[in-house]
Order: sequence, then C-alpha cells, then structure tokens
Amino acid sequence: MNTGSDDPGGGAMASDRAKGRTGTGRAGRTDGTEEAGTAGDAEEAPERQGLGSRAPEFVRSRPVLHLSWQVGVFVVGLAVVGAGVVMLPLPGPGWVVIFGGMAIWATEFVWAQLVLRWTKRKVTEAAQRALDPKVRRRNLALTVIGLVIVGVLLGFYVSRFGFTVPWDIPDQ
Repeated sequence: MNTGSDDPGGGAMASDRAKGRTGTGRAGRTDGTEEAGTAGDAEEAPERQGLGSRAPEFVRSRPVLHLSWQVGVFVVGLAVVGAGVVMLPLPGPGWVVIFGGMAIWATEFVWAQLVLRWTKRKVTEAAQRALDPKVRRRNLALTVIGLVIVGVLLGFYVSRFGFTVPWDIPDQ
C-alpha cells in the first residue's frame, strides 16, 4: 500500500483517478476494456483520437451487416467523389463535392479520416499564413502590379486595333 495514497490499490495518483485515468494513460472501464478518446489518449496520440467506424452499434456487432454497411458507404462516397471530379472541368463546386465524398468515406474508413484531418490542418495553416499582415501586403502589391500589367496590355491592344463591341463585328 502506498503511504501517500488512501487508495487500497495504491496504483494511481488521486488526480489521475479524479480524471478517470489509470497508470497507462487510458481510462479503465469496469468491464475490463479500455475506453477510447479520453484525456490520456489526447496526450499520447491526438491524430489517432476518434478514428474508426461511426456505424451504429447494432451494425458493428454483426460482421456481415457491417461489411454491407462499409460497401454501401464506399459506393455512395465514390459516387459523390466521382461527381466532384466531373465538376472540376464543368460548372459546379468540384472540390467542395470531392471533400463531401471524402467526408462520407470518413464516417467509416480511417484512411479517409486521416486524409481529411491532414487537409483541414493544411487549409488552416494556409488561412493563418494568408492573414499574416506581411503576406497580405505582399498579396495586395502583387494584385495591384498584375492589374496594372493587364491594364497596360489592354490599353496597347485597344490603341493598336481599336475597340469594337462583339455585336458590331461584321460577318465575313
């Protein structure tokens, strides 16, 4: 028995017991299994927290039904991703639809969850970089320079060839 603890087992510190953690950093449950997604897991591997199937428990408990569920999720996600790929060259929000299909896949497949987390992290980093005042000034300067160049080229074209609206162009 530990002298500094009033716990008969003496295994975990009082603060760890209050947080539901054992000596392994994972919360032990009364049925002998370990609970996922606790504070200890967040310290150990935050990129692995909350991964896995989000299918209802009755579906996960039946292997044939779970496999059918996964096939259905894959087919629906594939259809949405395919529609997004078609929308890339055509009118429509292609990338948004592709990421929507990835989100559908992420409800069931760990690889899709990891891809979405990576993408979210990269988009957040890019947004933070874009909000940096130095980067904003640089982007504004580049935009102004680009508009001046386009204006000069357009002015040169109009001075050389004149300006004719499309509905006044004679048929040949």
